[in-house]
Amino acid sequence: MARNPFSIEPTELRPHTGANNPESLRRALGKFGTVMLPDEADEPILAAPVRATMFAWMHEISAADELAAAGLKPRRTALLFGPPGCGKTTLAHHLAARLGLPMLAVGSESVMRPYLGESETLLAGLFDQLDQLDGRVLLFMDEIDAIGGHRNKNIHGGADNARSSILTVLMRRFERYSGYALAATNRATDIDPALWRRFHMQIGIDLPGPGERFAILRRYGEPFTLHDDAVDALTDATDGASPALLRGLMEGMKRALILGPRIKQSVDDPVVLFARIVASLTPPLEIDPPPLWIDDAAALRGIPWPPTRPEK
Repeated sequence: MARNPFSIEPTELRPHTGANNPESLRRALGKFGTVMLPDEADEPILAAPVRATMFAWMHEISAADELAAAGLKPRRTALLFGPPGCGKTTLAHHLAARLGLPMLAVGSESVMRPYLGESETLLAGLFDQLDQLDGRVLLFMDEIDAIGGHRNKNIHGGADNARSSILTVLMRRFERYSGYALAATNRATDIDPALWRRFHMQIGIDLPGPGERFAILRRYGEPFTLHDDAVDALTDATDGASPALLRGLMEGMKRALILGPRIKQSVDDPVVLFARIVASLTPPLEIDPPPLWIDDAAALRGIPWPPTRPEK
């Protein structure tokens, strides 16, 4: 039986009226990271608990006046944690788009420098620039554990003391920041507890369940249309796969279907076709290989095949 896809239900939000020109934003912020525009965002496919959390948060943001009457403010910061490839950046970008804001994606490599005091200066400069923009950009800090790691592990002086100094600057500026800010980590246990508490919310983004895998496989299989039974079989065979791995699998399928006939490779047998794909697509070492990577795609024997594609 086919599973229903998951998505965030629409929520009306008041767009920010002070959006900057994209090119001026890139000039101002480009040295700190990548500016990602609202119209470039993808809608994530989320597990029900995360979908409910984000849905409630968007309603909270839209109810700022009602909350103010009760002495409350909408929460503005969240830490996203979970395995690699589970869509944390996609989710942050989607939230920014729903708010009508560009997103600045900052990696640790953009602010970490080898010389004493340089990283702290860069980090302070980042927040100074964002403060000038007065909340017109959503800040997203990826791999924040590289900056905000547990200080009780800093016992060797020198570089460890420098990391502690950077973390102090980050926490101080983050606490004062009045805009929307999200951060992501694949290593939640490495985050310093004091930094963890600076976030209004801590949201676990786990590997997708069966319903989410079905929807992700269907989405990234387009414009090819697979029979529901075929998607069901792939859903079962990819248990434990991340969204990034599922996307790679389906893009590999489409390449094989398009290019196979040109290079005289048969595309008539799904077992052979997917065995070729998984041979060159390795799951992250942090997760156990899904069944498809263990049984040489034998579970796909007998599925309805091949996929159909709309006529051009």
